[in-house]
Amino acid sequence: MRKKVIWLFVTALITMVAISFALVIDKVTVTATDIALSKQGWQANFSTPLKKDAIGSDDLYVTDRNGKRITADLTLQDAGKTLDVKSLAPGSYTLHVEKNAFNGKVLKSLPVDEINFTVHETIESVTSAKELKAYFERAKSMQQADRQEFVEMESSDKSKSETAVSAQGESGDHSTTNNQVEGVDEADIVKTDGNYIYAVVGSNQVTVTDIRNPQEIKKLSTIKMEEEFYPSQLILHGDMLIVFGEKYEHYQSEGNTEARISRPMNGMTTVRMYTVSNPKSPKLLREIGAEGYLNGARKTGDMLYFVTNVWPDFWGMENFEGDLLRPQAYDSAQGKESKLLDYRDIAILPGAMEPSYSVITAIDLSSPAEGKVVTKGYLGGSEQLYMSKENLYLTATIYETNASTSHKTSWNPAIANSELFKFTLNKTNVTFENSTTLKGHLLNQFSMDEHNGYFRVVTTEGNMWDDKKPSKNHLFILNENLDITGSVEGLAKGERIYSARFMGDKAYMVTFRETDPLFVIDVADPTAPKVLGELKIPGFSNYLHPLDENHLIGFGYETVAEKNPQGGEPLILTMGMKVSLFDVTDFNNPKEKDTEIIGGRGTYSQVQHNHKALFQHKERNLYGFPVSIYDEIGGNHNIDFQSSGALVYEITPENGIVLKGDLLRAKSHGEQYGDWEREIQRMLYSKDILYTVSMKEINTYSLDTYAPIDSLKIN
Repeated sequence: MRKKVIWLFVTALITMVAISFALVIDKVTVTATDIALSKQGWQANFSTPLKKDAIGSDDLYVTDRNGKRITADLTLQDAGKTLDVKSLAPGSYTLHVEKNAFNGKVLKSLPVDEINFTVHETIESVTSAKELKAYFERAKSMQQADRQEFVEMESSDKSKSETAVSAQGESGDHSTTNNQVEGVDEADIVKTDGNYIYAVVGSNQVTVTDIRNPQEIKKLSTIKMEEEFYPSQLILHGDMLIVFGEKYEHYQSEGNTEARISRPMNGMTTVRMYTVSNPKSPKLLREIGAEGYLNGARKTGDMLYFVTNVWPDFWGMENFEGDLLRPQAYDSAQGKESKLLDYRDIAILPGAMEPSYSVITAIDLSSPAEGKVVTKGYLGGSEQLYMSKENLYLTATIYETNASTSHKTSWNPAIANSELFKFTLNKTNVTFENSTTLKGHLLNQFSMDEHNGYFRVVTTEGNMWDDKKPSKNHLFILNENLDITGSVEGLAKGERIYSARFMGDKAYMVTFRETDPLFVIDVADPTAPKVLGELKIPGFSNYLHPLDENHLIGFGYETVAEKNPQGGEPLILTMGMKVSLFDVTDFNNPKEKDTEIIGGRGTYSQVQHNHKALFQHKERNLYGFPVSIYDEIGGNHNIDFQSSGALVYEITPENGIVLKGDLLRAKSHGEQYGDWEREIQRMLYSKDILYTVSMKEINTYSLDTYAPIDSLKIN
């Protein structure tokens, strides 16, 4: 979460030397940053419009570090609320703003305000422990009063839904992970090569199951981890199994034994590489770690990239050293101890001020035991992650702060923008390329897409329950320098985005408040995107999957409207799970061609919030997902568990949605919520056999008849 606050009060000018700040004049607030790049310029956002004729006058101008007034390219956007300052060489500058620069009546005795900022050619490495300590001291002083709210909001931000999938589908003789981008593999809890199933099944272990004989599958081996290591995700790379997990270690301060003991335990995302050329006896080749919680992992070709988020726990420390605030990294090929990142491998992202890092690690898998590993830390947190074969994109939400003369601040998530950071990938060389700020916040990774050199993104601005300033939704197209080339703004006021999917020259976006508008947007011309069609139906889709060029599958909920006993707008209640087949052959007139309602109120499926839970068999037109069925009983909307398992559908434009496989297990006597150990986590196929994987067992079925074949306890 990004907190940027500049405070200007009626009787005194409060100068805050900080990475970003907020300034309140009566009810005027401005959000700005202290650092900018020369090729993108500097920007300040005001809650009250500035006068156009104030630019270049004595009311609004820029000076250099010596106080000399200079000629700068100042322009106003967003009806005078956004000031862009460009054409500045690297150096230190000050923006001067007087009360007469604002439209309307502000304050009679407002003093001249000075906002300092620095322009760099590119991001620069931190040079010393002193500089790093100063950064965290500034962040700590600005956020001390709001720590509790700050932590709570960050915690909620980490719960992210994922609502779209790759258009390629699965073909061949076995399943692959349902990835967003073709050629970019994502880590998941289950992987298969068609002969073996590798699964993270809890109890600190990874199991290897032999499925070469589907009539008698067998547990081949178990990779047991120590108590301090918690495996969570897997990637297969040829005959190498890559296990991601979290490991807890004390901070290691070089030459500071006391600090090593006094600092709390910190999570380290750890990658363990095993050769499975002999799956009966996996062998550990190497272990690599980077401090922080895993944001995301991707593999393309022989390169593995993963990003972690680090929040150094320094709040309770009155005195702390800069070196303790550096993230740690570990490589078993370099020794047994983790090491603090070198200062030259730490940089400050433009606009960053929060006391956190985004740590990016690149691993060359071409020679697992000796391959090059590079880890770099960037001050500035990140939330959403998108990666193509050439570029990595990270986003972070900027929350505007409401401030008053009492110095009390409150964070308003409804007033939020997003920063977008672009990194180019060249094997282990991950290079920061550019950044920009976008109006609104992103839902998830599928709000982003890269296509033919352009980056497309959809955002929601504002709060859909704020009647005075209702939410609105935007689509932006950016070039390789992250300059906006075209946009569609202000869609579906009073609603927010529930899912998005980019497919070549078209974008599909679902918003919701009372009904489900599906927008079809033409993005073929990067300079002039336009809405072609809109479909409004009951319910909503929070997961979109492309069936073919002219059809989409939506996974979400049916909804009903009930009279509000308090008056006002009706109450919208989610009911059973809904699967929709959308026909977008006529882009100007999209249609819901077929629907399937599953269960009643309370029914849920992993596929509604995790795209990797979708089973698909392209050649057979099959789509399946785990599901738990609930229904209402009696009055007062009480729900009752009915069954759990999985469902498989054949979905085609010609025949619509047809149930093929019912793998549900009815509840036993007295069962209220289902057996979580037996709940299906993933479904996959090899040749003509369907496999379901739960924490406790793997079951096999015929893909022709869905008759059960075998069952194996794996835990």
